[in-house]
Amino acid sequence: MYNKKKIIFPGSFDPITLGHCDIVNRASNIFSEVIIAIGNNYNKNYMFPIRKRKIWIQNCYRNNNKIKVEVYKNLIISLCKQKKINIILRGLRDVDDFIFEKKFFYINNYLCNQNIETFFLLSSLETSFISSTYVKEIIQKKGPYHKFVPDSVILY
Repeated sequence: MYNKKKIIFPGSFDPITLGHCDIVNRASNIFSEVIIAIGNNYNKNYMFPIRKRKIWIQNCYRNNNKIKVEVYKNLIISLCKQKKINIILRGLRDVDDFIFEKKFFYINNYLCNQNIETFFLLSSLETSFISSTYVKEIIQKKGPYHKFVPDSVILY
């Protein structure tokens, strides 16, 4: 039996952005628990170690007991099975995100015999342009990154 009141939000969160926070905050108004699942995609080069990413997210949500933070190493569906949660949260900024996420929806469902649902939330207008890729470039060039990340992300 899966818990339909809980949801898992997987991502690399390198770093967590205000766009991610927007999705998490809104999902926490719908679900009883949101698990932010930090993973490593072997196709990506990370700017920040996973330990630091986890600390930033934990500090961001330290006063919200509805939000938990986990690190996972296997497929996200393995964490879903372990936690007995069959709903994955994904944020969408634009149609390109939808096309990308739709493929993962089909793959996850194929691997789990149609037992995983994906809950899509559109990004808010205020955060729809924020991406970790752009934030990392701003950080590399010593720009005002703090405009795009929660206060818990402190670099310089």
